[in-house]
Amino acid sequence: MPKDARMSRRMAGIIKTRFSETGLDQVPDPRRAQGKRWSLTTVLKTCIAGMMAGCKSLAQTEALTNEMSPAMTGMLGIGRRVPDTTARNVLVRLAPSDLRACLHRQTKKAWRRKALVPDGLPFGVVAIDGKSTAIEAWDRRYAQRHRNAPGHGAYGLVRTLTCSLVSSRAKVCIDAVPIPSATNEMGHFQKTFRGLVRTYGRKLFQVVSTDAGMCSLENAQSVIDDQKDYLFCIKADQPSLLAEAKRLLQYKRKAQAETIDIDGKYEVRRRLYKTNEIAGYLNWSHLRTVLRVESSKVEISSGKLAEHESRYFISSLKEDQLSDQQWLYMIRQHWAVENQCHNTWDTVFKEDDRPWINSDPKGTVVVMLLRRLAYNMLALFRSVSQRSELRRQMPWRDLIRAMYNTMICLSESELVGLRARQSSAGYG
Repeated sequence: MPKDARMSRRMAGIIKTRFSETGLDQVPDPRRAQGKRWSLTTVLKTCIAGMMAGCKSLAQTEALTNEMSPAMTGMLGIGRRVPDTTARNVLVRLAPSDLRACLHRQTKKAWRRKALVPDGLPFGVVAIDGKSTAIEAWDRRYAQRHRNAPGHGAYGLVRTLTCSLVSSRAKVCIDAVPIPSATNEMGHFQKTFRGLVRTYGRKLFQVVSTDAGMCSLENAQSVIDDQKDYLFCIKADQPSLLAEAKRLLQYKRKAQAETIDIDGKYEVRRRLYKTNEIAGYLNWSHLRTVLRVESSKVEISSGKLAEHESRYFISSLKEDQLSDQQWLYMIRQHWAVENQCHNTWDTVFKEDDRPWINSDPKGTVVVMLLRRLAYNMLALFRSVSQRSELRRQMPWRDLIRAMYNTMICLSESELVGLRARQSSAGYG
């Protein structure tokens, strides 16, 4: 079988099985039965399929439904062209909490089939990081009002806390929590974290990591109260902690772990320094380890230093719970929430530039959640289902192009003998 045909069959198999794992048919339909021409499940499937194929708007998604092969429309249950106005009118009426439940179901199914096991670490790690998208409207719940420069009006900022399982091979989004307009990342951390524990219990992850914007004694205590551990970046907004961390580690010269990477024309070195001498510092009775990661970026051809910085971290984990290399690896994995999740959504899916729904904050959030479902399916296919390391490094744009080609070219003959993948029944 030609290589492209094999890829097409594998993608078709993923679509055939993984859509059902999200439980889209369990999303409540707010519409009245009278006059309803499209099932809610069909509309949601259409939107996710459009995102997976690289569509940047509802209009492009409508065009895709007109281009899909009969084999693909039959597999997805899309009998005819889905108008963009129909899709928009449905999406703005949905509750974001119902789409978050789809993310939870998708994650639990992936965990049950062992697609989210820790890679390089003895436990799961969830990174929480804020993301914002500017739109034309605002309200009191989903979009915070911001002013432009004088004379240029105002805009709404839709903010969410992304929760990504960064310890697995595929850096999936396991939740995306809207931040109410009256608070911020720091103030919404505890509700978000407790929601993760309530949803996933003790199996999926043990450590939560954040940047300095969510580091506080109260947030750390909430993590400990739920019998989890934290890894927090610290900066000047925690002056006493940062001063003590610098006193202990700033002048250490012998690194305990080091990595060397080539980034284009640069060599990037990262060195780890750590100690347990900060244990119990001030009121942080659960604090066990402080760490410094020193990064230097050198131009290979000239040897010129382009960048140099040190970042400090604190953790409730004991120093000997991880090897030196594992500590450095865990810290590096934290940034996957930005480098793989946020960066992919913005550069490949064009979330910030093309949010699909620009004048209804709740609708914008619903689209964002559908986009995370689409991203997760592709990320799991790319990083877990693909067998060769080379294919697991496939650029996202190539992956999405291949998905588009599958949707418009899939034939009935390619579906013959397609193995039905077994979906796990539960999480517990």
